[in-house]
Amino acid sequence: MFRELTNTYNIRQAVALARAREDFTSYFERLAFTPGHELSTNVVTEGKRPRSTGYEEFRRVFFIVFSIPSVNSTSESIYLRMESPYASHASAVARILKTFIPQDYGLHPLFLLQNFTQMKGCGCKVPRPILLNLLKAFGNIPTMSHDEVGIGLDSCVVPTRHPGLKLVQTTDFFYPLVDDPYIMGRITAANVLSDLYAMGVSECDNMLMLLGVCNDFNDVERDVIVKEFIKGFKDAAAQAGTEVRGGQTVKCPWLLLGGVATSVCTDREILKVDRAKPGDVLILTKPLGGQVSVNSYEWLQTNNGRVKELHLDPKKILRLAHQFFVRANTYAAQQAMEQMCRLNRNAAILARKYRAHACTDVTGFGILGHADNLARVQRNNVQFVIDSLPVIEYTEEIARAMNGNGFNLFGGTSAETSGGLLLALPEERAEDFRAELESVDGFPTFLIGQLQLS
Repeated sequence: MFRELTNTYNIRQAVALARAREDFTSYFERLAFTPGHELSTNVVTEGKRPRSTGYEEFRRVFFIVFSIPSVNSTSESIYLRMESPYASHASAVARILKTFIPQDYGLHPLFLLQNFTQMKGCGCKVPRPILLNLLKAFGNIPTMSHDEVGIGLDSCVVPTRHPGLKLVQTTDFFYPLVDDPYIMGRITAANVLSDLYAMGVSECDNMLMLLGVCNDFNDVERDVIVKEFIKGFKDAAAQAGTEVRGGQTVKCPWLLLGGVATSVCTDREILKVDRAKPGDVLILTKPLGGQVSVNSYEWLQTNNGRVKELHLDPKKILRLAHQFFVRANTYAAQQAMEQMCRLNRNAAILARKYRAHACTDVTGFGILGHADNLARVQRNNVQFVIDSLPVIEYTEEIARAMNGNGFNLFGGTSAETSGGLLLALPEERAEDFRAELESVDGFPTFLIGQLQLS
């Protein structure tokens, strides 16, 4: 069930929220420190909300203590590492704020990475109804059984021949949607990892990189783009606590970017995502509108007349936000870039801590498509009722200018790339989950609906 209602989110809210937290300063204020600026750090690890008194080499690590029922039904304390995005995420934000200037890399001033593909990001997915029909060729394979997850959800979960251990694995690839190859590398890795996080798996043991090098690149373009992409992919993997140990690189008509993420886990490291109940509430950890945002930004870059045709305000698309950033002249589209680079890892850790009943990530099928996939595998007869859509600043106006519902943003099928997690949580635990995730990540989460008996 889906109700159209939008709730505009913008960077001002994020910064205001971060500043309101007594333990945390604004995300973007972190850029005022340079790597190597050392201050003392003190972290409390006794089950209380983590409190940091300083920063050390741009880095803060938090440890959260909570109890998980073990196989013998007793409780044991588990330490999970949570990283503040103020640290390892800062290099991505600094790069986004700087903006990508092709001439700095020996490229033509009018070079656009998106010119080497006709599709963008997770918007390249085969339409969901067609895909569901095609997947019937696999036969009657259940999406979920007692101890494994098959085709249809975010990652496969496969029992291994070693008792007590499961293999959790996912793969994803798509086409570029921003012009900075380094940022595109980070977005790609974050999007691949997100499918592990959607299963509550916060630790990745290995990543592979998949790369299709466009035939149309000249030698300089090839060397610059591929090397910068690899750097971004590698840095995002390092932020996730893993490494890239292989992959495949081929020639391709379009530039193709992707990877594989693998984790070997015990059962208690994996979230049971089929336990949603009536009365649960739905939480979304990132706003929607990525497809609208990156396309409107491209219209401005290419000067294709679309902005004028739709009577859009270029200043709002390019919107100055210097009062919240260390550097001035930043684009509103950078909000979308930042959140696409941001890992869902902390959300995965907290999903297990607060015992979420269901979880998925929102990517190419849009929030409605992924919510429907999740609803189909639930043990209980429930409806996912979505009655609020948090969207990136100005994307609502752009979508309404496009025949009233551009990219079907208000219909819930607008594609997202490296979108947030959608979780079903017991109502009594939802606000604590939101407060803790907002404290660590520094950005709002959103209550968007509830579960009802179907």
